[in-house]
Amino acid sequence: MKYFIIAGEASGDLHGANLMQRIKTLDAHAEFHFYGGDLMQAQGGTMLKHYSEMAFMGFVEVLANLQTINQNLTACKAAILKAQPDVLVLIDYPGFNLRMAAYAKSIGIKVSYFISPKIWAWNQGRVHKIKKVVDQMLCILPFEVAFYKKFAMDVVYVGNPLKDAIANYTFQQDFIAGNNLPQKPIIAILPGSRKMELLNILPTMLAVQNHFPNHQFIVAAAPGLPASFYEQFNLAGAKLLFNCTYDILANAELAMVTSGTATLETALLNVPQVVCYKANALSVFIARLLVKIKYISLVNLIADQQIVTELIQQDCTVVNIAQALKVISVNELGRSEQLAKYQTLQQIVGPEGASLRAASAIYQFVNSK
Repeated sequence: MKYFIIAGEASGDLHGANLMQRIKTLDAHAEFHFYGGDLMQAQGGTMLKHYSEMAFMGFVEVLANLQTINQNLTACKAAILKAQPDVLVLIDYPGFNLRMAAYAKSIGIKVSYFISPKIWAWNQGRVHKIKKVVDQMLCILPFEVAFYKKFAMDVVYVGNPLKDAIANYTFQQDFIAGNNLPQKPIIAILPGSRKMELLNILPTMLAVQNHFPNHQFIVAAAPGLPASFYEQFNLAGAKLLFNCTYDILANAELAMVTSGTATLETALLNVPQVVCYKANALSVFIARLLVKIKYISLVNLIADQQIVTELIQQDCTVVNIAQALKVISVNELGRSEQLAKYQTLQQIVGPEGASLRAASAIYQFVNSK
């Protein structure tokens, strides 16, 4: 069967790759056309556009790039029409993907949505559009099932695919020596994968080095961006490493993490963290008017309690980050408390196998009448 998959950012590329891998175990003749990244490309098929050309974050940034976004929408519609897939599989990225869902539905193509849009956070009215244009919704957060049920929409809960991503990862045996790193405790910097994220937050994160002279700092570089992009930042001794985020975390004592999927990855790898977020001031102002959630990190959202400190916008200063990191450093009570709450989070997230469960659900859905 033919599958057209759209992932618009780094986390979607990861989940898309694992999904493709599992689909191939069920469908020996699977053909893939996709918008994604390097990880999905490694699974085979035809990549039509890299997510690095699509990732725009924030209301202001989206408005500034409307022409490019509209061009991407038009090109994607043409690609779907040409490919004539048996199913369109959408991974998160709702601003773009819900439009593609509506288009696919209009031309008679089945639509499966893997990783629900976070409509429970803002503009819950979008659920009515989703009911019209999405045939199958696969959720990865347990509370999403109850949310959709309020709107009389049946969904499939498959669990969180990050468990699979970590379980399937081959960790470097001697990460320190293999990367010529000194024998000093590591503080990981995970500043995000979008250019605007990096421009807003990375300088602040790097400046925290002055407060931890006995540590080394490692920046987990975004796979979709070239090394040359990072040359504009003053790394001040921090090491920049590509394609080894899990290895960095597995060897880290602490982490500074931009809000997003990485916060949950860090927690699942049991690394105490501080969540840092800065964006365009107008975008944040608009978001605060619209978003109706208590937390911004997946860790706190899933647990429905504050497990990790969130430092947002004007609170996200070098001094505040440094103080929050010291609270969860070795031999501090805050560290043991956060790690204990991570164990509760692990139980909520559930077992491995989400990618296979999602692949099976999609395969059965496509083969149903």
